[in-house]
Amino acid sequence: MSGRSFLAAAAVLVIGLCLSACQPHRVARAACPVGWRCLEYGNNTDPSTIDPQLAQTVNEATILRELFEGLFADGPNGAPAPGVADSWETSPDGLTWTFHLRPELWSDGAPVTANDFVFAYRHMLDPKTASPYAYLLYVLKNAQAANRGGPLDRIGARALDDHTLQLTLEHPASYLPQLLKHQAFYPIPEHVVRRWGVDWVKAGHMVGNGAYVLKDWRLGDYLRIERNPRYHDAARVCFDRVNFYPLNDVVSAERRVLRGEVDINAGIQSNRVSRLRGRTDSAPFVHSHPYLTTTYIIFNRRDVAPLKDVRVRQAISMAIDRTFITTKLTRAGQVPTSSFVPRGIAGYLPPDAPHPAPYWAGWSLQRRQGEAVRLLASAGYTAAKPLRLELKTFNAPGSLVVAESIQADLKTVGIDVRFQQEDGAVIFESFNIRDFQLGIAGWVADYDDPMTFLGLMKSDTGAQNYGDYRNPAYDALLHEADLEPNAQRRALLLAKAEQMVLDDADMAPILTGVNLNLVNPAITGWVDNDADIHPIRYLCRRDAGVSRNLAR
Repeated sequence: MSGRSFLAAAAVLVIGLCLSACQPHRVARAACPVGWRCLEYGNNTDPSTIDPQLAQTVNEATILRELFEGLFADGPNGAPAPGVADSWETSPDGLTWTFHLRPELWSDGAPVTANDFVFAYRHMLDPKTASPYAYLLYVLKNAQAANRGGPLDRIGARALDDHTLQLTLEHPASYLPQLLKHQAFYPIPEHVVRRWGVDWVKAGHMVGNGAYVLKDWRLGDYLRIERNPRYHDAARVCFDRVNFYPLNDVVSAERRVLRGEVDINAGIQSNRVSRLRGRTDSAPFVHSHPYLTTTYIIFNRRDVAPLKDVRVRQAISMAIDRTFITTKLTRAGQVPTSSFVPRGIAGYLPPDAPHPAPYWAGWSLQRRQGEAVRLLASAGYTAAKPLRLELKTFNAPGSLVVAESIQADLKTVGIDVRFQQEDGAVIFESFNIRDFQLGIAGWVADYDDPMTFLGLMKSDTGAQNYGDYRNPAYDALLHEADLEPNAQRRALLLAKAEQMVLDDADMAPILTGVNLNLVNPAITGWVDNDADIHPIRYLCRRDAGVSRNLAR
């Protein structure tokens, strides 16, 4: 979910009831050591893990990109920038990439070598690791076979020497630099992992190669990182310390940012955006930008008998009033959609061209809901025998508002829905193990290509294929697209695949989103972008001279 990974993976729809504006309050920032520059960062929820091979949410990726660096890294605007790779060459057929690594050190002083990348990829693809993102590495030769129990030493990743890494691909992938900056492709320190096992990611044990090192993690309170003096570009890192806070109450977080207690919060209650923009004291804090993300309903087709029926899934999807949700509830620029891949993503159809959509996409709501009643009746569900389902959603006031709107729409066509709310970390695990009937999920692009969305429904994707979609024809289309060198023909193959999954109603897309952040105007280096990636190593504060920051 990131997608980015985001969701990757995953993205949370942050909206809710309108509450009172913040009141004057004493500023109470966390203590910062004398001579240091400290950043206070609201990061929605506690991470479930900070193991880069197990992480799958946006808030986890925000932390990990500061602790580690892959062959490519996130630039100031979220685009790929050279990381550990100093230079590289690609073979004429696009299948072999050879990377020359800059001399780098792990935070404990040990050298970062090409073998650390090979070890990382083998470790991630080892079935015992049970990585939810292992499928991202299937671009490497023999990676899928290894993840299914085959020999790990045949993966297309080879250290030619300590500073030369060669990757051999299953198929050409022009978007490989986008993939290589994802946490799934980070190196991990073999000498530390072998010593500590699964505990290598704990404070005091974790060793990274990023701009920061993990110092402390107090669940429910904060996670603290501090500047890594061995980072190759440490002299340009402004903040000495960053505290990440699990501020899942976005209204409370808003007040803390406006009071100066917190510098950044990764989220704004969506229906408060216009109010905040309308006030001179809060308008400079508001950052909004189109986002490569889709919010959608997932169906547990594996375990819930009614949801195995495509008529039921289509009825649920067509009954939802997406326009009401985006214009009356979210109200921050979100766009209603019945398609899964967001418009404007690279390597796809032009934004103004017709895009895949379900057959009913152009119908009025009245006509859709009438057809939904008919489909449900044909599947055996009527007023005398209503369909009853449970909808899992995030434990946040805004999520409940959307869930209530969906509940009312489904009630109109004769479906009784009850709610179960769970914290962010818990709900993703519920989705992974299929402990749900219906769920509200979000997917953020892990990389700027339609495959980050369409790859979720491949038969071999695993846990993040929440609906357990299995369609050999769909898999074949994506495989054909992988091998297609012509960009336009590839886009048409991908569009055909998206149309197939929409016809099968594997999920019910609701809206494409916007990213919303509150950022103190004194923070510099922040660049709004459609990936919503803002590496802290590029941020500073107007009153923070770097030379003073480095005086210890």
